[in-house]
Amino acid sequence: MNAISAGDGTQGGRSSQNEIYRLGASGPSLNAVIAGVDGATRRLALLHIDVDGIGSINATLGENIVEQALRVVARRLAQAVPDGAWLWRLGSEEFVAAVAYRENEPDGEALAERLRDAFDAPVQVPPFVLDVTLSIGIALYPDHAHDAASLLVAAEQTMRRAKRSGPGGQAVYAPDFPADPAMEAGRDYQGHRFVDAIAQSEFRLYYQPVISAQDGSIVACSSLLRWHNTQEGVLRANRILPAVERAGLAGAVGLWTIETAIQQVQRWRGMGIDYLNASVPLEGALLSRAECVDLVGEMLHRHDVSGSAIEFELSEAMLALDAPHLSENLAGLRALGAVLTLSDFGMRGISLSTLAQHPLDRLKIDRSFLRNITTNPRSAALVRGIIAMGHRLGMTVVAKGVETDAELGFLRRNQCDFFQGYLFSPPLPGTDIDELLRQRFLLPHVFQDSPALQPSRTLLLLDDEENVLRALVRLLRRDGYRLLAASSVSEAFDLLARNDVQVVMSDQRMPDMSGTEFLARVRDLYPDTVRLALSGYTDVDTISQAINQGAVYRFLLKPWDDADLREHVRAAFREAEQRGTADRGG
Repeated sequence: MNAISAGDGTQGGRSSQNEIYRLGASGPSLNAVIAGVDGATRRLALLHIDVDGIGSINATLGENIVEQALRVVARRLAQAVPDGAWLWRLGSEEFVAAVAYRENEPDGEALAERLRDAFDAPVQVPPFVLDVTLSIGIALYPDHAHDAASLLVAAEQTMRRAKRSGPGGQAVYAPDFPADPAMEAGRDYQGHRFVDAIAQSEFRLYYQPVISAQDGSIVACSSLLRWHNTQEGVLRANRILPAVERAGLAGAVGLWTIETAIQQVQRWRGMGIDYLNASVPLEGALLSRAECVDLVGEMLHRHDVSGSAIEFELSEAMLALDAPHLSENLAGLRALGAVLTLSDFGMRGISLSTLAQHPLDRLKIDRSFLRNITTNPRSAALVRGIIAMGHRLGMTVVAKGVETDAELGFLRRNQCDFFQGYLFSPPLPGTDIDELLRQRFLLPHVFQDSPALQPSRTLLLLDDEENVLRALVRLLRRDGYRLLAASSVSEAFDLLARNDVQVVMSDQRMPDMSGTEFLARVRDLYPDTVRLALSGYTDVDTISQAINQGAVYRFLLKPWDDADLREHVRAAFREAEQRGTADRGG
C-alpha cells in the first residue's frame, strides 16, 4: 500500500498532526490502529473505496489523463477525511479509509458521505471535465472481522458487491449476502423498485442547515435525497437519480421530494419553528411540464404552507437546455413566493447571458471553489468575484461545503450571505435534526466575534522562532494593538481569514516559504493590509524587488531598536487608516 501524496502530506489536508500513513511502513499499521480500538466501547469502520470508470477513461483519453485525475482524486479524499480518521492508498484507483467511533458519533457511513461530498463537483483535467463516482464497501471491527487482514477482505468483498449495481454503489458488509451477481442483476434499478421504495418509505430526505452570515442563525435546511436500500445501504441522490431517469420516473420522484419537503416545513411550523424554510432540488423532468406550477401550488395549498417557505434549487444543466415551459414555470414559481437558487454555479459552463436572463434569487457556490481560498490568491479572487457578481445581479450567495473556521472567516469578510457545510452539521434525517433546530444559533462564539466588533488596530506577527515572537508581543503589547501571533505560514493564513487584520509583520527566513513570498500572497488575498518584513539578513535585491512589486511596505532589520520598531508599526497603522479613508471616499 502506498501513502497518498496530498499537497501538504496531512491526513485531512489541514493538520500536520494527522499524517496519511502507509500500511506496514512508517506510522501505525492497520493492525496498530485496530489495537487502539476497544471493541467493547468503540468500533472501527473500514471503507474500501474504488474510483469508478478508470478503465474507460484510460481507453478513451489515455494513461496521462488517468494519472492526473487520480492525483486530483487523492487530494480531494485527503482533504475530505476529518481529523481522527485514516486514509491509505491501494494500488492505483483504490483507497482505504478508517474511522473509530462510539455510539452516537459519526460512523463509517458518515465518513462515506463526506467522501462522496468531495466529488459532487466534477474532476477537471484540462481540457476534460470528468464526473467521478466512488464505490464504497464498509466493514466493521469487531463485528465483521477480528484482525486487519480479515477486515480488509470483508471491506473489499463488500465494495465488489456495491459495484455490481452500477457506479457509485455503497454497501455494508453482510456475511450471508449471495455471491452470485445473477441473483441481483436486472432487479435493483427496475422501475418497480423505485415505486416500491416510495411506498415502503425507503426514500427519505436528509436536511443540512443553512446558516445566516449575520448572526449564525439557522434560516433554512437544504433537502438531500437518500435511499435506505435494504441491500446496498444508504444511497445518495447522485447514485439514485440517473437510474430513476432511465426508468422514466424522474418526475414522480421529483414530486415526492417536493411534497416531502413541504410536509417537513408543515411539521416544523407545528413545532413552532416558523422562521425555517426548506430548499429542495427541482428536476428538469418536472420543470419542463406545462402543469409544473399548478402541481406545486396544489401541494402548497393542501398542506397549508406558504410558497415563500420553499426554495427550489436548479442546476446549470437545466437552465442551459432551454427546456419547454422553462421561463414561464420559473416566473410562476416566483409568483407563488418561492426562492429560486442556481445550485452549482460555475460547474457546467452556463453563460453569463443565460444567468442574467432568468429570474434567479440566489447563487450557491460549490465546495470545489472553496478549496484553498485562504492560501491561494486565484481561488480567493474567484470566490470574491462570484460573491460580488451575485450581489450586483441582486442575488444573495450561499457557500456550500464550508468545513473550517478559516473558510468561514474568509467568506464572512467577503460578504457571503449564507453558509452550509460540515462545520455546522452533516446532513441529518428529519427527526434527528429537531434538536439542532431548537438551538437556532450555531457556533455563537464565532458570530459574536464580529469583525465590526473587533478593535480597529489588529497586528499579525509571523516568526518561526518562539523567542522572537514572544519578544515582539511583549514589545508591542504596550501600544494597545490587538496582537495575533503565528509560528507558521499556515497558521498565519488561518488567522488572516478569521480576523480583520490591518498590519502584518513577517520574518523573512521561514521554513515553508520566504517572508516576501508570504507577504506577496497576503497582498493578493488582502490588498488593504500594510505589510512589513523583518529579517536578520540583508539582501538588497530581495528588498528592492519586494518593495517595488508592492509586496512589502517596509523592510526592517534584526536586531531591531525597540523605539524604531514601534514607530514603524505606528506608521504602518497610519498608512492603513489612510487607505481605508481613501477607499471610503473620505
